[in-house]
Amino acid sequence: MDGADVRRPAVLVLPGGGYGKTSDHEGEPVAEWLAGLGIHAFVLRYRVAPHQHPAPLIDAKEAMLWIRGGDHGIAVDGGRVGVLGFSAGGHLAATLSTATSAKTPALDVPSAVPDLSILCYPVVSFTDAVHQGSIDNLLGRSPSSDLLRKMSPELNVTDATPPAFLWHTADDAAVPVENTFAYARALIEHCVPAEVHVFPHGSHGLGLAGGESGPDQWTALCGNWLSRQGWTSR
Repeated sequence: MDGADVRRPAVLVLPGGGYGKTSDHEGEPVAEWLAGLGIHAFVLRYRVAPHQHPAPLIDAKEAMLWIRGGDHGIAVDGGRVGVLGFSAGGHLAATLSTATSAKTPALDVPSAVPDLSILCYPVVSFTDAVHQGSIDNLLGRSPSSDLLRKMSPELNVTDATPPAFLWHTADDAAVPVENTFAYARALIEHCVPAEVHVFPHGSHGLGLAGGESGPDQWTALCGNWLSRQGWTSR
């Protein structure tokens, strides 16, 4: 069989930006890194403010269905489609992994849920140690407590939530590391495999973190994790 016809895993990449933008350095460069591991990558520029929930989640669900569906003409293994998100994109990735409804029943299908997730300094909780800018952009200035809980992925983890690789820096001044701990703790409580790495120092929004001692190890650690999942070609 020609190498081009071999079906490979794919990852949907969700850049961060506080639901106000999608950062360039957390998009295509990350896709290139994944391609170097033998994984197809798709960068999604999901809708951001002034668009609000459920617009970004609808975009992410539609992208997952499109990747699995194969209309793009790329040889993707539809049974191995993951998601990778940074910061607010990490929140979207975690929400995609845990949400049961986006008020769009036609998109509420199992194939929209990723098979694994990679969360990089993610925004997670909308109730504790919050990133207020992400809440304001996604839900407006006065969301109800019920909506805040619904949009806190750590409160919506189940036994069916996909395994995750998470990393953060301990002194992240924008998105507290407690967000990563909260999601990891919820996964572990539900016996969902989770690998977590917390580096002592590093600013928020590092992306691939090239040249930043400590966090720059995350790509190698994640590559090894993906290899153990059987997702890489090396």
